[in-house]
Amino acid sequence: MLRILDVERSTYYAHVNRSEHHEPIHRSGRPAPGYSYTQDGKRISDEQVSEWIMELLADEYTSVYGYRKLTKMLRREHRLVINKKKVYRLCKAMNVLRSQRQVKVKHPKRLANNRLLTGSNQLWETDIKYGTPS
Repeated sequence: MLRILDVERSTYYAHVNRSEHHEPIHRSGRPAPGYSYTQDGKRISDEQVSEWIMELLADEYTSVYGYRKLTKMLRREHRLVINKKKVYRLCKAMNVLRSQRQVKVKHPKRLANNRLLTGSNQLWETDIKYGTPS
């Protein structure tokens, strides 16, 4: 039956086992530790890092920064060993993330014209390849 439906055995039995237990599969990663380290090895809590992020966002010039630039600022000013993903998570928890910018396409894609050809010698195409002179 599985061969006729072109379904792998593992897919079928995974579905059967999941439906028998009625348990959704949760795949969350490792829990967040709640602290970061400085370059000197000193432990800094996430609450302190959140305060530093809020201070950076309170500044007139850095209030437009996203989580990546905030990460660079934290590394520079506070000598933190911190990942941009952690800064993103903290900013998301504090609800200070800005909306994602909309990319404006400078050169929109253009489709080739579909021409109606009724005979030969109505449309010519060439392909030029540049080479070095010998």
